[in-house]
Amino acid sequence: MSLNFEDFGGAVATGVAPQAGSPGAGQAAGSPAARPALAAVSAQDKRIVGGQGDINQLAPFKYPWAWEFFLNANKNHWTPLEISMAQDVHDYNHKLTPAERHVFENVLAYLTTSDILAMRNIGLAVMEKMTAPELQIYQARQVYEEALHTWTYQHCIESLGLDQQEIYNRYRVVPEIHGKIALANRRLNRVLRSDMDLTDRDNLHEFALSYMFFAGIFEGCWFYNGFTPIFALQRRGLMKGTAEQLQYIMRDEVLHCAFGIRVVRELLKENDLTLDPREVQRLWEEAEAAESAYSGYILREPILGYSADLHRAQFRFIANRRARQLGLNEPFPGAQNVLPWLDEQANLRKEKNFFETRVTEYQTGGALSWD
Repeated sequence: MSLNFEDFGGAVATGVAPQAGSPGAGQAAGSPAARPALAAVSAQDKRIVGGQGDINQLAPFKYPWAWEFFLNANKNHWTPLEISMAQDVHDYNHKLTPAERHVFENVLAYLTTSDILAMRNIGLAVMEKMTAPELQIYQARQVYEEALHTWTYQHCIESLGLDQQEIYNRYRVVPEIHGKIALANRRLNRVLRSDMDLTDRDNLHEFALSYMFFAGIFEGCWFYNGFTPIFALQRRGLMKGTAEQLQYIMRDEVLHCAFGIRVVRELLKENDLTLDPREVQRLWEEAEAAESAYSGYILREPILGYSADLHRAQFRFIANRRARQLGLNEPFPGAQNVLPWLDEQANLRKEKNFFETRVTEYQTGGALSWD
């Protein structure tokens, strides 16, 4: 897109002051004698998509909650290098059973691809369609966080000396892992087009349904539930470094989910749009089928304190929670919370010995509500 600086009421700055009486002293050379000033931006001009406000002007806010999401996201700032992996190296080589190593490796194999997919979806399919800068600014932070998460998985793989090519390729060669990624690609790639006309109601419905899948299922269920096998090891004192890193990621993902759900609800309200309940139910059913196959593979042998049945049951419970947050009917009525300790992992309210490890409880992060 070509940017005309005259549209902003002035000429391009050159660093050289115009001389008195010369063209540009009172006006730019070649510009009309009197160029009217632009109208002031009103918050009411903004919309989730199709807004008429200036995309380069942050305030006045129409969505102040989006700015709060950005501020809160920065309270969870961290890098994987802050957490020691020394015990994990020992645990992986000397304490984990073959079944536990199978679980650990395949959870990493799924996550390595998922966060890159999430990064591309936000950066290429969602962010560029938003027309309020306060939404885009949080999503820019989200893109960074997805890259940070990918770095974290890579750091774990490198620390443990795993075969990178083999781990990264599992999502392609293991059908049960590939199934989740293929479903996500099918649901998300259709809205990657930058020229998607969102004034068309069918296109708008497709975009809203895709974003609902991304925020409510991909991030809200698959990620939220996806770290649980590693947390089950952590509860027994195993792989604690990896689990702590996943706790930081989980805090990010809960914010991503909450933000996306808020955007979807606002989008539907602004456009007087209702998601087709049959399409929504089909999404939940497809997601559950993919998650069921995945859990059957990674937990083909139960590990102490965790099984495929628990994983599936918890997925259904979390799915009902996300549906309620979206204002939709519960897809799995009666699902029970079989892992009440899972929500604790998002809080990460732990005291650290300053001399033992770098302080990771940030100034205000521990007081945030993450779910």
